[in-house]
Amino acid sequence: MLRYTGRRLTWAIPTLLIITFLVFLALRAGTDPVASFLRSNPRASAEDIQRYKEVNGLIGTPPEQYFHWLGHFVRGDWGDSIKGNLPVWPAIKDAMANTLVLGLVAAVVGITIGLSIGILAALRPYTKFDTAATTGAFIGISIPPFVSAVLLQLFFCVYMTKWLHMNHPFLPTSGVYPPGHTGFDPVLRAKYLILPVTVVAIQTIAVYSRYMRTQLLEVKSSDYMRTARSKGISERAVIVKHGLRNALIPIVTVAALDFGAIIGGLIITENIFQYRGMGYFFLTALANGDYPQLMPWLVIVVFSVILFNLFADVLYAVLDPRIRL
Repeated sequence: MLRYTGRRLTWAIPTLLIITFLVFLALRAGTDPVASFLRSNPRASAEDIQRYKEVNGLIGTPPEQYFHWLGHFVRGDWGDSIKGNLPVWPAIKDAMANTLVLGLVAAVVGITIGLSIGILAALRPYTKFDTAATTGAFIGISIPPFVSAVLLQLFFCVYMTKWLHMNHPFLPTSGVYPPGHTGFDPVLRAKYLILPVTVVAIQTIAVYSRYMRTQLLEVKSSDYMRTARSKGISERAVIVKHGLRNALIPIVTVAALDFGAIIGGLIITENIFQYRGMGYFFLTALANGDYPQLMPWLVIVVFSVILFNLFADVLYAVLDPRIRL
């Protein structure tokens, strides 16, 4: 297992280099850092432009520019943003922390509820509960996040406020904290998380409930499950020790990919709720053509996807000992 993990980590390095180089070329083809610099600094002189090119390694061939950027990146010198001329690392660190909070809370809530519904539906197939769970899952999958987000904002922030005759919204519609707030307040933080977490969890519950139901129904009819029952093992032990463990194997792949994608930000949800996470950070940087902010964002996203794919492969061996062979 250690040898396999080490080999995968070794392959991850050239994979990361190749992908980041291709991303670098795509960004340079789609954005012009000098034009973005001139938009933010309209009075910049020719000397200022030349100095900006030299500092950011915008002189030379694309491979030379890439390795100039890579050398600074691995040393922790991520440069300054074009707009505002602020260090990139503090901004992306705060955005990553906000996204991790939102994504992990939504994932834990959504996966826990989704798997629970899927297990109950598989244990009672074709009952009223199964029909209701299937219908709810199809509705949840069919509603886009931007629709459910707007509907929740209208209901909780407009109609609920009106019905309860409140002077302020029943639930906040945007942001991480109220404007001007300083420090950490867990109650206030949780209040601002309720709506975005709900939007993300709706589709997560729908997807994982369907995966769990399908996989567990398939496992229940397998030969080794019938053999376990014939040995006199209780149905609960058969389901828990044999059924769930094998049913979770394909779900691990989906979960690992989902967790890896969380780092990239929940772009639609964060944009609607003005939640300053990685998705909001990316859209702002892209709109500004802010190349120094876009490259670290993309590297972090690619690295997280590679890392969680490796994590999924290791979990395979834990859940199914046959894979170790």
